[in-house]
Parts: sequence; C-alpha cells; structure tokens
Amino acid sequence: MVPARTPRQPRPVAAVNAVRYWRTPLMDGDLLTAQYHKHAFGPHWHDAYTIPVIEAGLETYQYRGSRHLAGSGSMPVINPGEVHTGSGATDAGWRYRVFYPSVEYLTRLSAELTGRLDTPWFGSDVIEDPDLAARLTHAHLLLEQNVAALQTESALLDAFGVLIARHALAPRLSSPPTRDTARVAAMQARLADDLAETLTLTELAAGVGLSPFYAARLFTRSVGQAPHAWRNQLRLNRSLGALRAGQPVTQVAAASGFTDQSHFTRHFLRTFGVPPGRWQASLANASQPVSTTAGVGSKR
Repeated sequence: MVPARTPRQPRPVAAVNAVRYWRTPLMDGDLLTAQYHKHAFGPHWHDAYTIPVIEAGLETYQYRGSRHLAGSGSMPVINPGEVHTGSGATDAGWRYRVFYPSVEYLTRLSAELTGRLDTPWFGSDVIEDPDLAARLTHAHLLLEQNVAALQTESALLDAFGVLIARHALAPRLSSPPTRDTARVAAMQARLADDLAETLTLTELAAGVGLSPFYAARLFTRSVGQAPHAWRNQLRLNRSLGALRAGQPVTQVAAASGFTDQSHFTRHFLRTFGVPPGRWQASLANASQPVSTTAGVGSKR
C-alpha cells in the first residue's frame, strides 16, 4: 500500500555510497548523514527512534504491513522496536539525514512540552511538513558542523518540539494481556538473557509450553521477525556500546554471541551500512565521512 500523497520528484543522488555516524553530548543518541546509490535492507529494528529527513532521491520501505514511499523533503519516522525494511525506489537511490534519539531522551522532552510522561508515538504515514523538515535539517547541519552549543541545542530542541507538538499521537492503548502475549514476552526474555547461550527452538518453545512450530509462528506473527532474527538484531543493538567504547571488533563479536567476526560483520553491514570496524572508526574520527561500496544496508 502506497500513501495517497505522491512524493515530490526526487532530486538526483550521486552514484556512490557514503555513510557518516557520529554522536554529540547535546542529544542522547546517534546521528547519521548518508547517501545510498543502491541498497536493500532486510527487516530490522532499533532501540531508538529513527527520525530521517530525505534530502534527495526516493526511498521505499515496508512498515506495519504497508509499503511506503518517501521523497525529498519528507520524514519517514520509525518508532523504536518496530520492524521495517528500506531500499531505493529508483536506481538513483537517496540521500538523507537521520537522528536516532533514545526513548528516554524524547520522552523527557515530550514531558517538558506536554506535562505528561507519555512516550511519544508516531503514525505509519510518511510525514510531509516542509517547515518541520527545514527545522530538522537546520539542527542536523549545526550538529554536523559543531556550531556553538547554545545555538545548536536551541535549534535541536525547537525541531523536536515541533515534531512532537504537530505529529505525535496519543499514547498507544495497551491491549489486555493474553496468554499468548505473556508467552511471547517470556520467549523474548529468554532470548535476551544470555546472548552467547546456544539455544534451540525446541528449548525456547518448551519454556512456554508450546510446540516448536507453534512457538515460531506465534513469535514471528507478534514481533515481526523469527526468533533467531530478532535475537541477532538485539545482539547488534547491544554491540554498539562496546564498539563506541573502543573494544576490538573480534572481542565484541564473541561477547555479542556471534559465531565469529565474519558472521558479526555480515549482519552488521546489512543493518548499519558499514562494517563494524569502519562504523567504530567513524565515531572515533567524526570529522571524516565513512564511504562504502561493499554490501547493502543501513541503520535506517
């Protein structure tokens, strides 16, 4: 299903892949500037919000059971923990700027704005709001250029404040707990308890009193990923802190539960667009962009 509003005609994107990640003390979370010529992301999710502004080109992605298109000037916001895909809608690809604020950061900001401690939630439609896109882009540029903190933080809070005020939805009403939701939560807890533990589907299913077939079907239907894929994504998300701390990639791979460094690198590249060592180097030397033409994927 494609949103009713047709995106603006995409501007051209250079036929090269370039990715730059960095962090700032002014926001709890990562930032990304990237352009992709040809990409295809498998289903994945993030602990943080994904708040992009498409600068050029056209992206297509699967989210909440529908196919969406995001063109220049639009903002395809993804909520934390929600499975999505992504790829270029044309051979030209797309270019964007992305904020990855933590749930805690955006919740605190929302509480200051609204007086409530509700976690902000956003709909599945691509946001079309030129004024907001300009504010987010301005704040992102100031962060990238390391402009004076007072000016930059003011622009950042202004942009996020407008995003929340105009586009955040009422808090999601939790469905009454059922036996199946409790079983899925128990399986997630078991999968997350020790990421290096060798665990079979039979063992996972037995822990919640189900057959392996039914447990796998229930988990996939409820979460959007099969148990092994969800666990691998959790491993990747948890590996970021160790990489930021400068731990060797080989050590991080083993501690995260991957069979070896090549296994870790393959999954990391597919999700974050660069190998883990290069991702780590981009944060250590944030003034230099990280370019890659190997593999596909992104932290999108």
